[in-house]
Amino acid sequence: MKVLVVGGGGREHALAWKLHGEGAEILAAPGNPGIGTLGTCLAASATDIAALATIARRERVAFTMVGPEGPLAAGLVDHFRREGLAAFGPTQGAAQVEASKRFSKALMVEAGVPTARATTHTDVPGAIRAAHALGAPVVIKASGLAAGKGVVVAMTLPDAEAAIRMMLEGNAFGDAGHEVLVEEFMAGEELSLFALCDGQRALPMIGVQDHKRLLQGDEGPNTGGMGAYAPVSLSTRALVADAEQRVFAPMLAAMAAHGVPFTGLLYAGLMLTADGIKVVEFNCRFGDPETQAILPLLDSSLGPLLEAVAVGDGLAGAAPLKWRPAASVCTVLAAGSYPEKGDTGTPIALPELPDGVLAFHAGTRLGADGRLETAGGRVLNLVATASTLREAQARSAEWAARVTFAGRQFRPDIGWRELARAGAS
Repeated sequence: MKVLVVGGGGREHALAWKLHGEGAEILAAPGNPGIGTLGTCLAASATDIAALATIARRERVAFTMVGPEGPLAAGLVDHFRREGLAAFGPTQGAAQVEASKRFSKALMVEAGVPTARATTHTDVPGAIRAAHALGAPVVIKASGLAAGKGVVVAMTLPDAEAAIRMMLEGNAFGDAGHEVLVEEFMAGEELSLFALCDGQRALPMIGVQDHKRLLQGDEGPNTGGMGAYAPVSLSTRALVADAEQRVFAPMLAAMAAHGVPFTGLLYAGLMLTADGIKVVEFNCRFGDPETQAILPLLDSSLGPLLEAVAVGDGLAGAAPLKWRPAASVCTVLAAGSYPEKGDTGTPIALPELPDGVLAFHAGTRLGADGRLETAGGRVLNLVATASTLREAQARSAEWAARVTFAGRQFRPDIGWRELARAGAS
């Protein structure tokens, strides 16, 4: 089976690694040096839909696996279907579940999916009045795609006003922030739950927890994700079953009823509150860096399921996914200027890794001298699997520390809440 992987980050490297391990021939556009060790990287942008379709047709790929949200929101799957090409992911209409928080929130309310109260605004005075009506703490969200960074948890009303002005007047997130949600603050622990979807059915994965803050102990600015771990003890079978019944099933039914059935990977960001699970947001694709943590634990073959969704055969009769009895920790190594920007062109020294430790490339490239160098904010993902979370965390942090480049940042405490729970029990 030949597969075209669209994208060039750590998520795409992890997907390519899993599919390659199952025997697939990998093409990637644009890919990265890590993916290049598994297959062929092609000089095409992830957003050049026409060029990607030409590649898929020329190479006669079984299906195209779309990693990032941008091409999905731009209509890649729609274009491919018109051309008779198979692609894994939602249509442009269905991708609104991530591309428009206003659309997503309205659909959740209509479908009865548990979520926080929120209002949508395009003017500063209206948004400020809404924030004062909810009171602090309050959450301010850019409605559009902001690379996982368009959320401010304002602990005071002055902070909320500043966030509103930053987005609506300061153009902090471009078009993505020209409409904002003012949302009720939810207290609890967050959990990412993925489900493969064919428009009607959802096949859930195990829960995984992301770490958004830059610094150890969840301090510092918000980022696209500094690491993730799985499994999460709070993600019990009962919780996953509850999410299937009260989150995925009604959302899929509502989207189908609106003429935008969801096919692909539906990512539910959940808050585990005192009142039960509530949806923070939906994403329309595999999460990053959660994918890097979860795929090394997946015992089931992924490729046939992705292909079944992509070609329209669906998931009827698909068996529950099987998982290794182990723990996985993904530690993100970021550039020194991250999250404000990403330094590029800095040489990277990547040591040879032992069994049980993987390096998924995110923001890397080969320089003019053929050596590995930085090419973005999040540079590498060091993923360790072990029999216990404590061992996986220690190994991931140890090998992250052995990777060197100027300004390198990483968190050595990925999974700290889980270990704290274990220590308290």
